Amino acid sequence: MASAVPNLPSSMFSLMHHHRLLLLLSLLLIAASVGSVHGLEEKIVTLHQLQWGDKSSSRISSPQRSRKEKGAIVLEIRHHSHYSGPIKNYNDYLKKLLVSDEARVSSLQSQISNAVPSNVYKDSLQAQIPLTSGAKLQTLNYIVTIGLGSKNMTVIVDTGSDLTWVQCKPCFDCYNQEDPLFDPSTSSSYQAIPCKSTTCDSLRAATGSTGVCGSNRSGCNYALSYGDGSYTRGVLSRERIDLGGTTMDSFIFGCGQSNRGLFGGTSGLMGLGRTQLSLISQTHDQFGGIFSYCLPTRLYNSSGSLVLGGDPSVYRNSTPISYTRMILDPQQAPFYFLNLTGVQVGGVALQASGFSNGKILIDSGTVITRLVPSVYNALKSEFVRQFSGYPSAPGFSILDTCFNLSSYEEVRVPTLRLEFEGGVELNVDVSGIFYFVKKDASQVCLAIASLTYEDQVGIIGNYQQKNHRVVYDTVGSELGFGEEICSYS
Repeated sequence: MASAVPNLPSSMFSLMHHHRLLLLLSLLLIAASVGSVHGLEEKIVTLHQLQWGDKSSSRISSPQRSRKEKGAIVLEIRHHSHYSGPIKNYNDYLKKLLVSDEARVSSLQSQISNAVPSNVYKDSLQAQIPLTSGAKLQTLNYIVTIGLGSKNMTVIVDTGSDLTWVQCKPCFDCYNQEDPLFDPSTSSSYQAIPCKSTTCDSLRAATGSTGVCGSNRSGCNYALSYGDGSYTRGVLSRERIDLGGTTMDSFIFGCGQSNRGLFGGTSGLMGLGRTQLSLISQTHDQFGGIFSYCLPTRLYNSSGSLVLGGDPSVYRNSTPISYTRMILDPQQAPFYFLNLTGVQVGGVALQASGFSNGKILIDSGTVITRLVPSVYNALKSEFVRQFSGYPSAPGFSILDTCFNLSSYEEVRVPTLRLEFEGGVELNVDVSGIFYFVKKDASQVCLAIASLTYEDQVGIIGNYQQKNHRVVYDTVGSELGFGEEICSYS
């Protein structure tokens, strides 16, 4: 016997049917917007978008190399790509990049665990700055151009270091760089800081150094040594610095006369750390202790920006900035720490013991994000579960979760979201999820690695910060994130 059907007017039945179709269509559209029909968050992207970001096709007007905007100074920030000649073996080149990155992470972990000052100025002590691939190879670090005296200098941007330094004449042992060496003898505004001075004494006291000045006791010498054997040594000096048209006299920097290591073809380094020697501290009167950067996804023909001062929340192309508290640790300057409270993969919240002590370092000089083993293993397991439709590939260097995507024009990529204290979220751009080992996509690896021990401190690398405005408010002790198109063409 047929089931009873309510005796409704045909027009009413047709209207209800129409509403049901609309509801079903709406649900399908919502699912399609994240590329999923099974409750998980994912994006359908081409391999080009996966490598360079799903916003990389958006073209906006190219910014000037530097400019003033809404009370702030904006400096062009670029991906450093210095190398001499062709890359003979692409795999060897990538391995060197990752080995260099691992050396930096190991040194950072050693420094944090020993709780010593990060920048010390005698040969017997150690410090840390960016690790790059070498003087004749490309790097994965970011650079800006500043004026020092009357010369332009290209320097690596590093939030994990304090002292800004460049290679100087007379240079007794220097690596190859693209710009001419800085020559103090040609600058009327240059001054070497005397050994017997209150400035030199205060610098030694601030860094915990107990050594003596130079053998001639006329100059306030410095020596920075790094975990991978790199170093810079020279004379602490003062010079006029030009930051996008804003000048400052008597800026303290290192005039390096003996420098060796993985600094690429740059002139030196810009220190954006938290202690008194950093550029941020020295320019506090001008910029109020606030700076931000937006890292571009593409290696060539594009640039992001480093912004000093101003109100970052009103930058063009930026969504509202959400701020989380910085964790202060006077024993571990100059680092910027946050509280990582959770991670979501494809909308699935991970469960891991490592979130109970979520202290994590955010660093512009580290490339690949590192997580404590419990968090990384949970992330890896969930990502592999959601990405199981694609064939696996061998691991590569520090990256152990890899896939062969060479047969696909489009792929469904689970979203990746980092959560911080206060409900602040960092939605990792698709270009920051995979590291392309093979150009043909036959070996594409999850761009996150595990630390060795559970009691180590995680690090958010620059690979996962791309296409975001990252704001550092050192006075309010807050750090903010806002999604932004960072690749200016």
